[in-house]
Amino acid sequence: MIRVHHLNDSRSQRVLWLLEELGQPYEVVRYRRDPKTMLAPAGLRGVHPLGKSPVIEDGGRVLAETGVIVDYLVTRYGPELAPAADPDSDLHWRYRYWLHYAEGSAMPPLLMKLILDRLGWLGRPARGFVERQIATHLDYMEAQLGSAPWFMGDAFGAADVMLSFPLEAAVKRAGLDASRPNLWGFLQRAHARPAYARALEQGGAYAFAG
Repeated sequence: MIRVHHLNDSRSQRVLWLLEELGQPYEVVRYRRDPKTMLAPAGLRGVHPLGKSPVIEDGGRVLAETGVIVDYLVTRYGPELAPAADPDSDLHWRYRYWLHYAEGSAMPPLLMKLILDRLGWLGRPARGFVERQIATHLDYMEAQLGSAPWFMGDAFGAADVMLSFPLEAAVKRAGLDASRPNLWGFLQRAHARPAYARALEQGGAYAFAG
């Protein structure tokens, strides 16, 4: 059985959601953030040297990084949640783009915003620049999603699971709301999925759920 090393209020919630969408059995090993530092506990380093979450174990294989985990789970257990791996297919490369964009481009300014906000007045000089970067990314995703329900069009897939966390973080940290109706509607549809609700039951309290 797949074992998910799950940290509260973290990217690992997406892994639980994906496993619920796949109908794949799994075990959750829960970790709690330090209430003062908000960092993961040292015990996670016993699973992976970086001490980060998510990490999964599957058949003796240990995998970290959400994008790699999602790619692995879809390839192994749920290819229906991704376009066929055809190097000549634009759809395939669009899927892989969004899979990497979520952490590679969308999350860094949101993480910087979190750090700057915690620095208080010390972070003020850089805050405007970071907020403009976040707005640029939100406008870009709003336009790219367009009138489609999901980032790959009519079909829900693993790219939507990956993109959920940056958008949920943007609600908390950057004021994402119904003024961007395409992204707002995407989050409402994602949160309404039965598998999403089941994942919340498995993972526990999740501050980004809305």
